[in-house]
Order: sequence, then C-alpha cells, then structure tokens
Amino acid sequence: MSSKKNHIRLQFDARPVNEGFARMAVAAFMVDMNPTMEVLEDVKTAVSEAVTNAIIHGYTDETSQVEMECIQHGEELEVIVTDEGIGIEDLEKAMQPFYTSKPQMERSGMGFAFMEAFMDQVRVESEPGKGTRVCMRKYIEREHER
Repeated sequence: MSSKKNHIRLQFDARPVNEGFARMAVAAFMVDMNPTMEVLEDVKTAVSEAVTNAIIHGYTDETSQVEMECIQHGEELEVIVTDEGIGIEDLEKAMQPFYTSKPQMERSGMGFAFMEAFMDQVRVESEPGKGTRVCMRKYIEREHER
C-alpha cells in the first residue's frame, strides 16, 4: 500500500452552478489514484449531495462560501465539505431519509442517505448558527485490481 498523501483545498461561492465544479474537481483529484468508473461515480455523487446540501440548506444567499478539501491517504480518499451557514438544529432528524428542511423546494431529503450509500464512512458535525462539516471517506478500488 502506498503511503502517498496529496491534499487540495478549494473555496467557492455557494451557487448551485458550483456543484458541477465540485464534482469535476474531485474527479480530477482522483485521477492519480486510478479509480474504477464505479468508484469515481460514487464519489462524485456523494460530493454532489454534500455540496448541494451546503448551498441549499446552509445559506440563504449566493455570496457565502463553501469549502471542499480532498485528501489522499494512500489507498483512501477523504473529502470534507464545510459551510459556515445556519447549521443543523437536530442532526439526528436531518440524517433520516426523506427529511428535508426545504419541502417547498421539492427536495427529496435523501442527501445524507446517498452519501452514506456511496461512501465507506460519513461523519457530520454541525452547530446551529456556525455551520456544518461533512467528512466522507472512500477506499479507492483501482482499475487494475478488478
């Protein structure tokens, strides 16, 4: 197992269009890890959900910032998505499938469930009035391992 460590930190406006940017950034970061297409799509989907949650539920304006960190720990990828928004009042309730704080926007409430389904580990920390931090980890099965 490689002990290679690589790290990037990106900060971008909390605008829906930047969800696509975050997906492409994590995909570019993972290239050197030579992931399978399935693993690549899993990570991109989880990142999409985490960034969308930060944008839609964390903030009320598009001038705020979302931060995404990608860290390679050998064969494992860690992605951390952080906002300094409104935070989550009841984290246990928010983690339940189909719960959404914005039903008027026709949100499905499946963001955390998708993150947990596509990543090996998901940890959410939040404090009302201070923001939310989503830490996700995924073992990267390499294309040549299949």
